[in-house]
Amino acid sequence: MVKKRTAAIYIVVILGSTLLGAFAGVVSAYLGSAPSLDQVNIHQNFTTYIYDIHGRLITDLYKENRIPVDINELPDHVKNAVVAIEDDQFYNHHGINFIAFGRAILVNLKEWSFSQGGGTITMQLARNVFLTQNKTIMRKLEEFLWAVQIERKYSKDEILEAYLNEFYLNHGVYGIEAGARTFFGKSAKDLTVSEAALIAGVIRWPTRYSPFVNPDIAVERRDFVLSRMQEVGYLTPEEAAAAKAEPLVLAERQQRTVQARYFVDYVVADLVEKYGEAAVFSGGLHVYTTLDLDMQKAAEKALLEGLPVNRNHEGNLTQPQGAVLAIVPQTGEIRVMVGGRGEDSFNRSVQALRSPGSAIKVFPYTAAIDNGITPAKVYIDEPTDFKLITGEIWSPQNYYQTFAGPVTVREALEDSLNVIAAQIVDELGPQTVIDYAKRMGITTFVEQGRVNDIGLAPLALGGMTKGVSLLEMATAYGVLANQGIKTEPFAIWKVTDSNGNVLEERSPRYEVVLSEQTSYIMTDMLRGVIERGTGKNANIGRPAAGKTGTHSDYQDAWFVGYTPDLVGVVWFGEDTPRRMVYQGVQYGSWNAATIWANFMKEALKNHPVTDFPKPSGLVEGILIDTKTGLLVRDNCNLPPEETRREIFVAGTEPTEYSPRCSEPWWRSIPFLNQ
Repeated sequence: MVKKRTAAIYIVVILGSTLLGAFAGVVSAYLGSAPSLDQVNIHQNFTTYIYDIHGRLITDLYKENRIPVDINELPDHVKNAVVAIEDDQFYNHHGINFIAFGRAILVNLKEWSFSQGGGTITMQLARNVFLTQNKTIMRKLEEFLWAVQIERKYSKDEILEAYLNEFYLNHGVYGIEAGARTFFGKSAKDLTVSEAALIAGVIRWPTRYSPFVNPDIAVERRDFVLSRMQEVGYLTPEEAAAAKAEPLVLAERQQRTVQARYFVDYVVADLVEKYGEAAVFSGGLHVYTTLDLDMQKAAEKALLEGLPVNRNHEGNLTQPQGAVLAIVPQTGEIRVMVGGRGEDSFNRSVQALRSPGSAIKVFPYTAAIDNGITPAKVYIDEPTDFKLITGEIWSPQNYYQTFAGPVTVREALEDSLNVIAAQIVDELGPQTVIDYAKRMGITTFVEQGRVNDIGLAPLALGGMTKGVSLLEMATAYGVLANQGIKTEPFAIWKVTDSNGNVLEERSPRYEVVLSEQTSYIMTDMLRGVIERGTGKNANIGRPAAGKTGTHSDYQDAWFVGYTPDLVGVVWFGEDTPRRMVYQGVQYGSWNAATIWANFMKEALKNHPVTDFPKPSGLVEGILIDTKTGLLVRDNCNLPPEETRREIFVAGTEPTEYSPRCSEPWWRSIPFLNQ
């Protein structure tokens, strides 16, 4: 009998030791699975904000709409409301409240459910940041380990600050600051006791307790939080009663809209390339851009009101589409970017390459002026055959199929005469014109291969192989507006991280590409396009210069113009190029000029009227005969419409008198001329 008892004892001891060892092994393995302190790095997703040039919010970017807040900026009642309802022993435990956890287990066993978690603020933070929301025993055990390690690494204030920035409040809103702005239209530091209690009450069950969803239930929950704050000792009975009596006044619920969507896409693409998608959509960046929201809205309105509507459009996009882009010529800052009607994400202001039509004529004329040809030089506008390098004969026609005879360079540009533009390209050489255009900012010329742009037609009429973008046309015309200085266009001038550290700061980049005199004379001639020529619809009642451009098949319509302060480009055409005739009406550059004028008038209405600065080295007011380009004597009997006062680079003005002026009678008497 003794032997049997001894054997039984041995068996019990062995089994007990085995089980104890196994338990110890499990415990050891469990403890060994605890994260290291290096792994416990609280990283939260914060909203990125994009601002316009005046600091106004254009839009925000986020995966989780969360606005970081410093706990030291929050009043005690905001922090106390959350602590009272979520973890009133927060300052007394080291990550785990075993009493609360035990109580939760008893409730779960009694109700045969897993509804009670007994979690502390630290455990909730561990779950939200490092774990999943799955309600399993293993997840709860992992939660314990992470909570302990979080408490070892961070102070209570750091843990509470992270939690206040982390919890979800429905409607895509995370954290106390975003919640305060969403529900009450104010910062969390300005919340009343009642408002703070309401937000704290939402945390436990956001879909039920949201005041936007169930305002009456939200108020009941708020009052419960206020009672808990009183029980814990954060409020007196009188303070709690006063807070409960406060009526619920919510901010108007804002529908999420994206302003300047094409510009935002343009900026986001640049940011993602530099900083990566995670930083852009979760890093809490503050992006300060060059856009002016007022000008942007003016451009969008002018474009949409000025475009015809093709009721028989194909697919889901209304045709024709259009685009507007504006930059500051002195700095290159992009003030406006409209890439279409807003129906898609294709940004036609920077991505589309379209034929510029006669808007390209600015380049041969600029090259001409810079190479000594004056605005007074006379060419003959008549039927002309040009022999191309292919051996073919090209005979350009003017818009109205008529010819003007002798005209000055100024008149030829004002009236956009194709024959004269071709003569100038032929005289200077196509490569010279291309070189000037490239110097001013155009990069899309095709200079090699069987089909290329080294020819008269592409450079005189604008039928380029690839086409050109609005952004590059704005840059090129901006050279003339900026006295020969090219500025590189840009959209972002500063980016900071969520802590205010500057990640980048942009300043303008300049390059002198033309003389001041050439730029001024070109501007003076382009002013004539608006005052007397093809761009009359672009007259805005202040100094402005510009050029129309229509594709020969009426597939593209342009107006590129500028004042001393702003360069604006308007283009419209169908995405699949075709002749723009709608309801029997032909559309072209004259419509683009009208859109430009409507935009510029509104964009510049609060800007003082200024004139283009005149450089030294010019002579002006010289009276010439527009049929010969030569000087006109005093008392010449030419018709007034055949004379004009012209401007020249000093040294290029004519020195001979026009033979069309009849000699005074006394010049034929020798002794009267001695």
